[in-house]
Amino acid sequence: MSTTEIILLAILAIVVVAIVAFLFMREKKSRELRDRFGPEYVRTLAATHDKRKAELSLEKRAQRVKSLRLRSLNHQDRQRYVELWRKVQNEFVDDPSGAFNKADDLLGDVMAARGYPMSDFEHQAADLSVNHPFVVQHYRAGHEVALRHRNGEADTEELRRAMIHYRDLFDELVNDAVPATN
Repeated sequence: MSTTEIILLAILAIVVVAIVAFLFMREKKSRELRDRFGPEYVRTLAATHDKRKAELSLEKRAQRVKSLRLRSLNHQDRQRYVELWRKVQNEFVDDPSGAFNKADDLLGDVMAARGYPMSDFEHQAADLSVNHPFVVQHYRAGHEVALRHRNGEADTEELRRAMIHYRDLFDELVNDAVPATN
């Protein structure tokens, strides 16, 4: 083998190793995002129809949320919110519509107390998905019912199911400490 052939083979080997390393790192990053975001990864991928765009969107969310001043609830606030939630649940029997509206407002109050910006729903859900990727699906499901309820289209059974969705997110928000930043 000539020196030129050896140099070309070495260059080819380096390029192949670099490509394999790049593909490995890209797949590792994708796997980490899938593990971190769970169903939100799948939802974002379905919405964008592009793996690279979906992953970039999730990474941007994580960076934005990292800059927020999220906080855990202190013991007194936690107890107060839990008591308010119990009252709202008890009111549901006599006034499902009113109780559901109060639950929606209370969930917003808890999110604000935790430090989540209170902007449009999609922005809120995206922010929540970073630290609460599994229960944000409950928020989305409850919100769909809230929209139908505002239009007078949700029946009591739908409100009951939405309350359960909201309760799952509520429980996580009042009981979770602020996750460590990655």
